[in-house]
Amino acid sequence: MPVITLPDGSQRSFDKPVSVMDVAFDIGPGLAKATLAGLVNDELVDASYSMTEDSTLSIITSKNEEGLEVIRHSSAHLMGQAVKQLFPTAQVTIGPVVENGFYYDFAYERAFTPEDLEAIEKRMQELIKQDIPVSREVMGRDEAVSFFRDMGEEYKAEIIESIPADQELSLYRQDDFIDLCRGPHVPSTGKIPAVKLTKLAGAYWRGDSNNEMLQRVYGTAWGSKKDLKTYLHNVEEAEKRDHRRLSRQLDLFHIQEEAPGQVFWHPKGWTVYQTIEQYMREQQRLRDYKEIKTPQLVDFSLWERSGHAAKYKDDMFSLISDEREFALKPMNCPCHVQVFNQGLKSYRDLPMRLSEFGSCHRNEMSGALHGLMRVRGFVQDDGHIFCTEDQIQSEVSEFMDFLHDVYRDFGFDDVIYRLSTRPENRVGSDEDWDKAEKALSDALDAKDLEWQENPGEGAFYGPKIEFSFRDVIGRVWQLGTIQVDFSMPGRLDAQYVAEDGSRQVPVMLHRAILGSFERFIGILIEHHEGRFPLWLSPEQAVIMNITDSQADFVKSVTDRMKKVGIRATSDLRNEKIGFKIREHTLQRTPYLLVVGDREVEADSVAVRTRTGEDLGTMTVDALIARLQGEISQRVDLPQVQKT
Repeated sequence: MPVITLPDGSQRSFDKPVSVMDVAFDIGPGLAKATLAGLVNDELVDASYSMTEDSTLSIITSKNEEGLEVIRHSSAHLMGQAVKQLFPTAQVTIGPVVENGFYYDFAYERAFTPEDLEAIEKRMQELIKQDIPVSREVMGRDEAVSFFRDMGEEYKAEIIESIPADQELSLYRQDDFIDLCRGPHVPSTGKIPAVKLTKLAGAYWRGDSNNEMLQRVYGTAWGSKKDLKTYLHNVEEAEKRDHRRLSRQLDLFHIQEEAPGQVFWHPKGWTVYQTIEQYMREQQRLRDYKEIKTPQLVDFSLWERSGHAAKYKDDMFSLISDEREFALKPMNCPCHVQVFNQGLKSYRDLPMRLSEFGSCHRNEMSGALHGLMRVRGFVQDDGHIFCTEDQIQSEVSEFMDFLHDVYRDFGFDDVIYRLSTRPENRVGSDEDWDKAEKALSDALDAKDLEWQENPGEGAFYGPKIEFSFRDVIGRVWQLGTIQVDFSMPGRLDAQYVAEDGSRQVPVMLHRAILGSFERFIGILIEHHEGRFPLWLSPEQAVIMNITDSQADFVKSVTDRMKKVGIRATSDLRNEKIGFKIREHTLQRTPYLLVVGDREVEADSVAVRTRTGEDLGTMTVDALIARLQGEISQRVDLPQVQKT
């Protein structure tokens, strides 16, 4: 007689084996209607799964993260069924769940068209309305190979042949469609609330360019039509905000084939870059960081000693000179240890905080390069803190205060915290890892912060806290990090004289707030849709004349603004003022200043914002004071429109 324990601690007893769905019905028909699967003794199972012994159970619905994965697995099979009904000779290959959706690869004699995509989606909706039951079957490996080969599914048979012979396989059937899958799946097709196909693509069988090209169909599925609508809206917004498109419109940067993965900064983009760098430099100075600069080309032996070569050699650019192998540095940390090692340090010198806007290079795969988001040449706002074990928690705590201040100045308040713990492939003793992980978790707890653990996701030399935030359309971006490293300082002979006169190895904290400047600026462009806050805008104000008679005054106002540090430009072109305003609005210039004869007489300007708000006429001195205040406070313009 199984006793089922529910998440709230309550228990229900049954006099015979009971399925997940049976328990849901016992609780209430409303819950049974919403049930997709179950979490039995921490294992995700189908709603039909039978419990014969005492078990813990969580009912999975579309509101659970696990439920969303079940919906997407099932949506992939639903698409497979629709394709097979519409295109009977198509062969089904692989159809996994991916971020925000799923895809399926099909072998077919021709490429699918947009019209085919519409037809497939229409058939999927028809199959949902039919509410076809979904059932699980089990087969042996050899039986499954024969089964799919008899169906003409050669690709599926090939996949199954690579599975060990003694392994039983699960298959899911819905009417005339059956496919291999570990599951679980929804009880019936009518339990799929919201699904849409999104795009077509080509894909090589098993990702090998030597193999045949398949047809890949992408889709997305959600727990409600409202969630689907929100997602599709955000996808549309993301396309509008694509930093590569906006960079061309706003003349910020470009990347070309002669330098793949490396950025050609244009004057406006470089102004944004320098503004951020100068801001970070000042913030680090206020917190007692000493800025350094280290070489980009370093003997390969240093990377072998630090442990980086063993893990990152394939991602490093190297060359031979004078019969020695050198590498362009992929990161800055070993070089910072070399600076620390110059002259014996005392415990009184600790903590020592070193910072560098370090130029790094990594040989990213060409197919992974993506504008500013994934490059081969980048600059980190890198920093390393050399300290004692007793200083770890306080240094981590102070760093988090620093990071929060910076993110707040950039307008990011919704920070997400994750603690990544020891990976399987690592250096250092378990004792050191225990101390490092505890120091980081204690620092998070001391701040009373909610955080998640990422088991096994730490760096090879130490655990780390990763800091992420949500942008204006809800995407999560991981930026900052702080990592505790007991290993590298010792590997590179770093020492200090302790209070008792002994030689000790310092702890090294690796930290960054922005990550790389390139990626951070890409995120900023998309977050603001090119409408940078005033303090970051490459052009903060443009002064425009109505007729040639105001040209000298426009030049003088521009000069007055430049002298107090405002990035102002003049537009003296012989164009209608409406044309000028529209053009600079499209360029996202925050303040558009118009000068006519009356403004010249009153030493004033007519003030408009890039959103079209008319702020009336202000004296030049009053406007300068306003802009200086907004810039110094690093506030975003309240009239900037956000989605």
